[in-house]
Amino acid sequence: MTEQKFTAACIQLASGSNVNANLIETEKLVEHAVQRGARLVVLPENFAFMGAGSHDLLEVKEADHDGPIQHFLSQLAQRLGIWLVGGTVPITTGREDKVRAACLVFDDRGQRVARYDKMHLFDARLVETDEHYVESETIEPGDTPCVVDSPFGRLGLSVCYDLRFPELYRAMLDQGMELLVLPAAFTAMTGEAHWELLLRARAIENLSFVLAAAQGGFHISGRQTWGHSMIVDPWGTKLGEQTSGNGPVLAEIDREFQQATRRNFPSLDHRRLHCR
Repeated sequence: MTEQKFTAACIQLASGSNVNANLIETEKLVEHAVQRGARLVVLPENFAFMGAGSHDLLEVKEADHDGPIQHFLSQLAQRLGIWLVGGTVPITTGREDKVRAACLVFDDRGQRVARYDKMHLFDARLVETDEHYVESETIEPGDTPCVVDSPFGRLGLSVCYDLRFPELYRAMLDQGMELLVLPAAFTAMTGEAHWELLLRARAIENLSFVLAAAQGGFHISGRQTWGHSMIVDPWGTKLGEQTSGNGPVLAEIDREFQQATRRNFPSLDHRRLHCR
């Protein structure tokens, strides 16, 4: 049976290149969120590792269903009795020079119940700050949207740059998405310009809750991420925000409010075009 009201949490981190240190900090913050009542917890993109460059991901890649990062997620979810969205984990592919950026979901028994591979890769030059990103050099894109049943409703999984592609969320909406989950590591420049606008837009246009867990701070590569982890309701209202620094942002998710909003403002029923 789907729970109508529950507490969700998004964890904000500034991860570095030491996997063990990142996992210790993640565990501490998740425990803190659970002590405050969180039942569903979302971790940011690259929560376990952010190196000097994208190729460093190859050093910590794991086989699917095996490896210390995946074991950590499973054991943490089981020990705390929570549903845990494991940000992204670098999973091996058929090529030695590529990984998949896999968003993994574990239930309260520690069983993996979903895997979504990031579809849209951030290949961009930010002229104003002289930053250049080519995720496609190391990451192989996924090609399948993922919506998974949970005690909290239908979770639609996405990662960071996916946020800029509304057709992905329409496709997930056609699969019954009720909560939109987004682990991310937005740059400081793009985050300041677009992060909140895009999160609130995705919430409003899909009449869905948005749970966005972000990296926020300075990293070993010299990169600065925006932070501002956020939970947004289907009307576009911010329910909670962690502007800077490590920590959890928590909010009560009221699915009765969502159902009433979709019923009283039936824009989803008025759609004339559908993703194919």
